[in-house]
Amino acid sequence: MNDYYEDLGVSRDASAEEIKRAYRKMARKLHPDVNPGPEAEEKFKRVSQAYDVLSDPSKRAAFDRGSDPYGGAAGGFGQGFSFSDIMDAFFGGAAAGQRGPRSRHQRGQDALVRLDIDLHDAVFGGEQEVTIDTAVECSTCHGDGSQPGSGTRTCDICGGRGEVQQVQRSFLGQVMTSRPCVACQGFGTVISNPCFECSGDGRVRTRRTLKLRVPAGVDTGTRIQLAGEGEVGPGAGPAGDLYVEINVRPHEVFQRRGDDLHCTIELPMTAAALGTSLKLDTLDGKSDLDIAAGTQSGDVVTMRSLGVTHLRGSGRGDLIAHIEVQTPTRLDAEQEELLQRLAELRGEERPEGRLTPNSHGLFGKLRGAFMGK
Repeated sequence: MNDYYEDLGVSRDASAEEIKRAYRKMARKLHPDVNPGPEAEEKFKRVSQAYDVLSDPSKRAAFDRGSDPYGGAAGGFGQGFSFSDIMDAFFGGAAAGQRGPRSRHQRGQDALVRLDIDLHDAVFGGEQEVTIDTAVECSTCHGDGSQPGSGTRTCDICGGRGEVQQVQRSFLGQVMTSRPCVACQGFGTVISNPCFECSGDGRVRTRRTLKLRVPAGVDTGTRIQLAGEGEVGPGAGPAGDLYVEINVRPHEVFQRRGDDLHCTIELPMTAAALGTSLKLDTLDGKSDLDIAAGTQSGDVVTMRSLGVTHLRGSGRGDLIAHIEVQTPTRLDAEQEELLQRLAELRGEERPEGRLTPNSHGLFGKLRGAFMGK
């Protein structure tokens, strides 16, 4: 049995990347176009065979256990018989050879990336760039997997069927089983000269940037599907889909609750008592906000249709301003005199504290319901 580690010149604990680099180096050196001659050609075949085994985790594990996909398995009960073989024979396994070889062109995997956006883009939508690391068709072999001009050859073991049949004895008698050919991995053809660039996979990894239209109204956790923008499959098969998950960055002023925006406005005591009109900076620009006379801390003022655009449907949520009345902490002599005069006029020189029911608790809610509040 060949020592595939020795053929590639790598240790038995070599990583997949080390095996790939070793193969590329030796393949360039031994390729018949570069180094003609029967000896170099034979070495090139052994190197290609070694890479085929060691680059496949299942084949490599089997080889480490003493089996050789090209030289036959080591002896023992695992040499081909299992209960699944019997089930295959009675439920379609015997006719499996009629299915033919499997295609090298397979659909690629879906991909998921996260996109951070500002609240403004979540409210109004906009165009964003998304950068992804993904698999694309190899530009050298165009997905064929072989060096240009070399192509593939029919597998000598299965004759192009992709499967081999075997007769085994069991307690039910002789059983015919069909299994994927280990020499060609069920493809029916063998790549004699794998592409140097993609190592026979038909695709390479690269980084690319996409333009993405973010719809208005998205929120953190929203996923946008881009069909056919995921990874290209083995053998340059159809690409999977790309899913972009939205993450909205926190805003320094506004907080989102559903499709409404909330903010806090600090008002001087005098403005709250007398009423005023403000110019509020919203995501739509400056908007007028009227504060009624006698406004208290905790009151809210609603500005209609200045919230988040509804993702499904028309219209927008509201902008809700929470009022916080500021009590002055430092007064000069004139200001203190004026406030004392105001207290005299309102009869508040010596006010008495008054306890009020907690309207936020359960009993406060029940009280408000019975009193019609």
